[in-house]
Amino acid sequence: MNSFASVEIIGSGLIGTSIGLALSQKGVKVAMRDLDTRAESIAQDLVGSAHEGQPDLIISAVPVSGFAGVVKRVIERNFNGVFIDVASIKSKPKVEVSEYPMLSERFIPTHPMAGREVGGAESARADLFEGRAWVIDSSSASAGARIIATELITALGAQVVEMDSREHDKAVALISHMPQLVASLLAGQLQGKPESWLGLAGGGLRDTTRIAASDPGLWREIVTQNSEEILPLLKVLLNDLQSLIGNIDDEKFVEEFIVAGQKGRAAIPGKHGGKPRSYTYLPIVIDDKPGQLAAIFDECASAGVNIEDLSIEHSPGQETGLITLALNSSDAVKLSEHMKSHGWNVHSPRQ
Repeated sequence: MNSFASVEIIGSGLIGTSIGLALSQKGVKVAMRDLDTRAESIAQDLVGSAHEGQPDLIISAVPVSGFAGVVKRVIERNFNGVFIDVASIKSKPKVEVSEYPMLSERFIPTHPMAGREVGGAESARADLFEGRAWVIDSSSASAGARIIATELITALGAQVVEMDSREHDKAVALISHMPQLVASLLAGQLQGKPESWLGLAGGGLRDTTRIAASDPGLWREIVTQNSEEILPLLKVLLNDLQSLIGNIDDEKFVEEFIVAGQKGRAAIPGKHGGKPRSYTYLPIVIDDKPGQLAAIFDECASAGVNIEDLSIEHSPGQETGLITLALNSSDAVKLSEHMKSHGWNVHSPRQ
């Protein structure tokens, strides 16, 4: 049973509305608030009826630039419950609340490590936080405030990660803000290029530029607010790029450059922060007709195996398609034998 029954969420964008959706499914009464009345209306309709009176918990889901205004309104209301924010920068909100000692001990700066390249209440998902890390800094808060923050995060299916606000800002500069800038930089090179060239683009270009479609207004603020932590990383990237430029015709250097990237990617933890896992990939050629994917899932259930990931390749007009399942090695062998015995066109698993 949660220590809170009613929540007010200030900010009806992707994150705020996703929190509201998830909480409403848990039976929590949620009131959505936003300066944009249209966004507030959509978000409230999505999460259901609002609570009346003072909430047990207020969550600020506004950009960092709007946070000071939220704090002022919370103080003016004489709110005596727990106050949480979910902005992507943590040092500045913590400093701003520290100016109000009576609120500071009830404040928990947090950041859910989840999102989408599309924003707004219309893009909200109740399962957005499932299995994702959610950073909190409870170093200045009361034990009661930390308990409520932990209950909130757990209720949304996320995992609590305790981290100092300054360390958080350094970490997200590397693992979140730099990827956005690099993706935008690469995608920017595509402007004005021949359509016949771009028509040749495959998964590599699409994968590396996916987040370049993100909200410019949101990222303008994130980057400038955390520029102190991003700038040193950009300088290192520039040095590496200049080294590549100077050695672009040196086969040994280029190979070492690619290997360094492989090692860096291999250092990324696996699902739920665990150790990286190597999967075995099982290719299955299917007919282009309805129900094939569902039938494969049924076969997996019958064989008692777990799919970790999958990809689908199908060319327009082609009568067949390729489904590639990612499984652990023993499940891949087990499923391969099972599906072959049931007439599926399964090819040899590969690492």
